[in-house]
Amino acid sequence: MARPEPRTLALLSRTRVTPNMVRLRLGGSGMAGFPEGSQGGYVKLRLSDGAEGARPVVRTYTIRQQGAEWIDLDFVVHGLDHESPGPAVQWALDAQPGDIISVGGPGPAKPLPEDMDFYLVAGDMTALPAISVNLEALPRHARGAAVIEIQHEDDRQDLIVPEGLAVHWLVNPHPGSDPDLLVRKLRELGWRDGETYAWVAAEFAAMRALRDYFRSERGLGPDRLYASSYWKQGEDEDSHRVTKRADAELAA
Repeated sequence: MARPEPRTLALLSRTRVTPNMVRLRLGGSGMAGFPEGSQGGYVKLRLSDGAEGARPVVRTYTIRQQGAEWIDLDFVVHGLDHESPGPAVQWALDAQPGDIISVGGPGPAKPLPEDMDFYLVAGDMTALPAISVNLEALPRHARGAAVIEIQHEDDRQDLIVPEGLAVHWLVNPHPGSDPDLLVRKLRELGWRDGETYAWVAAEFAAMRALRDYFRSERGLGPDRLYASSYWKQGEDEDSHRVTKRADAELAA
């Protein structure tokens, strides 16, 4: 099936969610026909570098929330490259209400399956929008734990989670500097008997540490484990995509 043509959306508002996260609301007439229920899925922002005839720079972002005529995207504004923000973050910081951007998608979400005995969710701030959507969608009787790496104590967010799901916030001011941080906390939490599903998304090295833990030490197969790297220290999204493809072939 052919991909839909990118749509043009306008910046409606910008909100500082926490010290290191900014939320942009995009919308306008370009939202006509946008699929309902796309929160947790992703869009591709097509950013022009200003050169005539140049291919746009494409960056991927999770849809945090969706309304009839808008979508919200969250941007981590520090940490990945504080001294030189990437093109999407720079646009998120500089754009003014009414500025337009070309947006492809949406792509599908990766939700948590139903009816598991226990859920383990782990990720850094780049995965926080997807984690938030997934935890909100769990039934109220669900049980589990979420381990989330943030850059500052004030980056904690008020998440909507079942009463039986504990959220653990881990502060690391230098994202990518401690790829074992999340897996150390999960080992500390121990293991529960029963059907466990694990969902992890983080920096590449951290994702591999988590994937190895769940596969090799806990014996989770692909039916009970989702693992994805959202970025890689020292690489932009284009080179990271190549790295991910090679890693997926080796890990299959």
